[in-house]
Amino acid sequence: MEKITILWADDEIDLLKPHVMFLNEKGYEVLTSNSGGEALDLLKNNIVDIIFLDEQMPGLSGIETLIQIKNNYPNIPVVMITKSEEESIMEDAIGSKISDYLIKPVNPNQIILCLKKNLETKRLVSEKATFSYQQEFRSIGNELSSRLDHKEWIDIYRKLVFWELELAKSDDEGIVQVLKQQKAEANRQFCKYIERNYTDWMKGSNNDKPTLSHNLLKERMFPLLNDDKPTFLLLVDNLRYDQWKILQPIIEQYLRVESDEMYYTILPSVTQYARNALFAGLMPSEIEKKYPQLWLNEDEEGTKNQFEPELINEYLRRFGHDIKHSYYKVLNLNFGRKLVDNLPNLMHNKLNVIVYNFVDMLSHARTEMDLIRELADDEPAYRSLTVSWFEHSPLLDIIKFLAEKKVNVVITSDHGSIRVNNPVKVKGDRNTSTNLRYKIGRMLDYNEKEVFGIKTPSDGFLPKMNITSSYIFCRENDFFAYPNNYNYYVSYYLNTFQHGGVSMEEMLVPYITLKNK
Repeated sequence: MEKITILWADDEIDLLKPHVMFLNEKGYEVLTSNSGGEALDLLKNNIVDIIFLDEQMPGLSGIETLIQIKNNYPNIPVVMITKSEEESIMEDAIGSKISDYLIKPVNPNQIILCLKKNLETKRLVSEKATFSYQQEFRSIGNELSSRLDHKEWIDIYRKLVFWELELAKSDDEGIVQVLKQQKAEANRQFCKYIERNYTDWMKGSNNDKPTLSHNLLKERMFPLLNDDKPTFLLLVDNLRYDQWKILQPIIEQYLRVESDEMYYTILPSVTQYARNALFAGLMPSEIEKKYPQLWLNEDEEGTKNQFEPELINEYLRRFGHDIKHSYYKVLNLNFGRKLVDNLPNLMHNKLNVIVYNFVDMLSHARTEMDLIRELADDEPAYRSLTVSWFEHSPLLDIIKFLAEKKVNVVITSDHGSIRVNNPVKVKGDRNTSTNLRYKIGRMLDYNEKEVFGIKTPSDGFLPKMNITSSYIFCRENDFFAYPNNYNYYVSYYLNTFQHGGVSMEEMLVPYITLKNK
C-alpha cells in the first residue's frame, strides 16, 4: 500500500506531537499546520489523501478553511475536529461536506479507525464481499446441480443479482469473472429447466407452475382492489430485477417495500406477447380467439400493443371488478410531466395503470445509437444509466406524489433483457419475424441443438400465422443472425441488450408492492 499523507491543521499542533509520532510509526506521513491559511498553502504544493481540521482556529476558522478546501479540492476527505458538539457548528460542517468528525480530546484508536473508515472502506468492503461470495460459491454450485423448482430458481437468481451488485464494488477482477461464469452456468441450467417444463405449464399438466404473465394481475394485484384506497400499477417496460434493486434505495426514501417478488414472463419475452397477456389475463392465442379485434399478428400492420386499455377493461369485467380506472402510457418526457400534473385527478379512481416505456427505449437505443452504446457498454454501466435516468424522470416525481397519499403502489415489468454476444445462424423467408431473440416463420432452417423450439404454436398458446409456422427462441446470451452479410450483422448487434428469448434476465421479472411509510 502506498504511503498515505495526512494534513493536520490545528492552532495547538505542538500539543499533538505524540499523535503525529504515533501516525508516523504506523507508516503515515503527516504534514502539520497551525492555521487555516498555512494549511491552504501546503495543499498547493503537496498531494494529500486526508485532512484533519480543527474547527476553532484564530484567523481563518475551521469552517471557513473547509469551504475553501472543498471549493478547490472537492474530493479530499476532511475530518473536522472540535471541542464542541454544538448543533449549529455540526450543521455548518456537515453542510460543507465533511467526511467525518472527532471530538477533542482524540485518542490514537479513534484516529486509526477514522483513517480506515475514510480511506480504506472501499478496500475493506471489496475484501469482505470477495470472501463472502467465495463462501457462498460452493453453496450456489450445489444448488445448481440439483433439480430446482420454479421458486428455487427465483431464489438462485436473487442470490446471483445480490452478488453481482456486491462485487461491483470489488477491485478483484478474478472473483468478478468467477461470478460471471457461475451466472452463465446458472443460465444454461435455467434454459434446460424452461425447456423441460414450459409447454407443460401451458397445458396445465404440471401443477407445480409459477405465476406467469397472464395470471399475474389476477393472483397478485386484484386482491388489492378490495382495499378502500386507490391502487397504482406502474409497469416499467423492460425493467430487470437487478435494475429494480439499484432503484430500490431511491424509492425507499419515499415508500416502504412490502413485498419483493418475481414472476415468470411468457414466451416470447417481448412486449407484444408478454404485456398483452399480462393486461388481458389470457395467453396470446386466447386473446386472438376471444378478442380478434384486439390482437395483431406480426405480419399485420399497426402497433401491436395499441389495445391495452381495452384488454384491461375486459379483464376487470370478466372478474367482476366494476371499478373506475385509468390507463396511461408514457412515451416521452413531456407526457410524463403532464401526467404528474394530472395525478390529483386520478385519486378518485380505484385503479390507475401507468406504463412507462423509457427503459425499453433505452435498451433499443443501446443498439441504435453510438453514444448510448458507449454509455451502456456493460452491465454496471447499463444499471448506472438506469439510475441516472430515474433520478431525473417524471416517474420519480410520480412516486414522490404517491408517497404523500394513502395508496397501494405496485411496480413491475413485462420482461427483462440480456446482453448478447454469441451469434446463432438461422435462415428464413422474407416473412420471418425480425426479432434477434426469437423467430416465427415457415420452413425455418437452424440447428435444433442451438435453440428452444415450439414447433406446434398451440403448445405454447401462441398464434399460428400459417399452417407450417413455428417458433424458435435463443437461449442464454445467443442472438440470431442471417448467413447473408453475416459479419456485418454480428458486429453490429454484438454486446447489445435484447429480449424475446430464454434467460433468467428476460423471464424472471420483478413484482414489487409498496406502501406508505
